[in-house]
Amino acid sequence: MRTSSFRFSRAVITAVAGVFLFANSIAQAEPRVEFKTNQGSFVVDLDSAKAPKTVDNFLKYVQSGFYNGTIFHRVIDGFMIQGGGFTPDLNQKPTNPPVVSEAQNGLKNQIYTIAMARTSDPDSATAQFFINVRDNQGLDFPNAMGNGYTVFGKVISGTQTIDRIRKIPTKVAPASKFGRMADVPTTAVVIESATVLK
Repeated sequence: MRTSSFRFSRAVITAVAGVFLFANSIAQAEPRVEFKTNQGSFVVDLDSAKAPKTVDNFLKYVQSGFYNGTIFHRVIDGFMIQGGGFTPDLNQKPTNPPVVSEAQNGLKNQIYTIAMARTSDPDSATAQFFINVRDNQGLDFPNAMGNGYTVFGKVISGTQTIDRIRKIPTKVAPASKFGRMADVPTTAVVIESATVLK
């Protein structure tokens, strides 16, 4: 009986350990993207469990090289930094069709989280994203307009790069098709590359 009980206990422990290791591997399986900019690098950890459509959309842009050579065109210290849609001469790049909002996923617009930029239409997000540089509860679902902005990940390294970017002085600049754009960095913040980490 003792031998049988010992074998059973060992089997249970092995099974539990296997489940733990499996769950741990799932937890670590979320995709990560490294951005290299002329102001430094940072890495974002994406949450495909809570924002699957948004993450899939974002990764398609990353893997196609869409973000390479784009800029952070809107920088507001104490709010957020926005990029991923314009070239350094402020021409907007053509995008894929918009992705449906996942703002109700429970993720909050907290400092260093990454979220999708959009128009007043909650289902209009395409390629542009922003990184919160403070806790922006007013952007969470539901906000004053009844909608929110979809958070789909967080900066896990390189926050000093985000802080460097948010401190760059800004200006109002001429932009084709838009007339003039406010909050444009006086020194272009260029995304040199965006790469999915293995």
